Amino acid sequence: MKTSIATVSISGDLREKLAAIAAAGFDGVEIFENDFLAFDGSPAEVGQMVRDHGLEITLFQPFRDFEGMPEPQRARGFDRAERKFDVMAELGTDLMLVCSNVSPISLGGIDRAAADFRELGERAAKRGIRVGYEALAWGRHINDHRDAWEIVRRADHDNIGLILDSFHTLARKTDVDTIRSIPGDRIFIVQLADAPQIDMDLLYWSRHFRNMPGEGDLPVVDFMRAVAATGYAGPLSLEIFNDQFRGGSPKSISIDGRRSLVNLMDQVSRSEPGIAIDVPPMPDRIAVSGVEFVEFAADETEADDLSAMLASMGFGLAARHKTKDVTLYRQGGINIVVNTEKEGFAHSSYLVHGISAYAIGLRVDDAKATVERAKALGAEVFEQRHGPGELAVPAIRGVGGGVIYFIDGRSELSRVWEIEFDQLESVSSGGAGLVSIDHVAQTMNYEEMLTWLLFYTSIFRARKSPMVDVIDPAGIVRSQVIESEDGGLRLTLNGAENRKTLAGHFIAESFGSSVQHLAFASSDIFATVAALKARGFQTLEISRNYYDDLEARFGLEPDFADRLREAHILYDRDGDGEYFQLYSPNFGEGFFFEIVERRGGYKGYGAPNAQFRIAAQKRTIRPTGMPRH
Repeated sequence: MKTSIATVSISGDLREKLAAIAAAGFDGVEIFENDFLAFDGSPAEVGQMVRDHGLEITLFQPFRDFEGMPEPQRARGFDRAERKFDVMAELGTDLMLVCSNVSPISLGGIDRAAADFRELGERAAKRGIRVGYEALAWGRHINDHRDAWEIVRRADHDNIGLILDSFHTLARKTDVDTIRSIPGDRIFIVQLADAPQIDMDLLYWSRHFRNMPGEGDLPVVDFMRAVAATGYAGPLSLEIFNDQFRGGSPKSISIDGRRSLVNLMDQVSRSEPGIAIDVPPMPDRIAVSGVEFVEFAADETEADDLSAMLASMGFGLAARHKTKDVTLYRQGGINIVVNTEKEGFAHSSYLVHGISAYAIGLRVDDAKATVERAKALGAEVFEQRHGPGELAVPAIRGVGGGVIYFIDGRSELSRVWEIEFDQLESVSSGGAGLVSIDHVAQTMNYEEMLTWLLFYTSIFRARKSPMVDVIDPAGIVRSQVIESEDGGLRLTLNGAENRKTLAGHFIAESFGSSVQHLAFASSDIFATVAALKARGFQTLEISRNYYDDLEARFGLEPDFADRLREAHILYDRDGDGEYFQLYSPNFGEGFFFEIVERRGGYKGYGAPNAQFRIAAQKRTIRPTGMPRH
């Protein structure tokens, strides 16, 4: 499988783009004409620069408003093509993209267009050049790949072929199975893009909201299954127009791009086992059954503060590491690790971010296979020296440079707590009815969200939910959930666009993206509240106005509403499901804990309550610039 990406897909000048594309492991690059025109160098110099990076130019594009033009525009179109052929010869590429005509003076007619392409094919053949025809979704006369193929078929020239673009086909909801009847050798290149499902003008949608396969809502896998059935064996190329990507890191966007292609073709190969697909060997997406532990990096003073808060929530000191300054707190199926080591990665993380939940451990079917798949998809493997008697726990780097460890039941990893820790069975607080980690909330800059969305869904057997807007008094925070099929793993990704929001404040004060809050599940939140109160747990106070509206909005019984009000429990309802939420005050630079109870199959995360929770939290934040405690 040869991979390619259009230069228009990432930010930077042409030199920066090529360096990032090569570093990400692509085989080729589409030269977008505007990037070439803006570069201060000859076509030959550009071609050599591409080859010096170990890349090939898979396509020169776009050539516009060619077919079906009246005279004298028709003759000028052929003259323009000849000049582009000259440029291509110097660049060292043999394939040019012609997109379907959008000119208001263009003439319709399949035969007229086919005749133009037949003549263009004759001219191209003399130069050793091929021409691919692509149907734009907003083309004036041709906006469907079926019509574009018919023009190519009638042109009947070896140097004229079809270019397929997933966005143009899927945006118009064209039946992808119609691709299966096209001979694979008549498809010159396949361009891929995904997009969120938005009802808007096709051109505007395409020019601003495309993203990598797997990051959007379009059925790109179905599209590629149909392409694979044709026997097509050429390059798979990304053509992404996205405002966010244009301002993002060319390195990270390029890595995302290659990851998206490898993941896409892995999915296609598993869904079309009878078709030979050249894709790097890797394990299938990994099932996750839950969060085994969350680990905090801290110094001794902040570790004492955290320990006190955990004790107030009913956690007991369960174990101490045999050789390190690491302690384990436990309640129900929740394991919280506090690391105060003076060296190693945890300490380095503390020096940069302060006290933070820098690592999470996931329970997976096969820890070794998880790392193998993640590595094949471009993830960075995390390794750290381990002492005698310690396990080499497989891990990769995650959000904000943190660590994701993997624990499975098929190896000694399942005994990590008894192998590496001295148990303190006699130490117990009795608990407060917390049974598991309901979800982990990771906060990041908004431009990172698609990166981590693709990261999680390509490695793990998990699905994404639609994005929702969380209202902060200072702006909007975008939130998207990733869940395993059985709900054992729930991650909420929250993207901040400015530092005035609570999420943005957390990123700024913690110097990077990280876990901002942990939500613990209770089997009876009112019993938990009583237990917390007895332990001196301080609850985030919610405005009483919220409860007056809540009672009216849901028609709650007054006694029930009073119980919620007095305990500062937020409430939501979805069909027959109910959701209860209780929050701690902020800890450190905006980190906090949440306690939830789900009843009746509630699937959400209490998004309607977020603005009221955030308003309450902001009332407790110290002014920016005050020293850390």
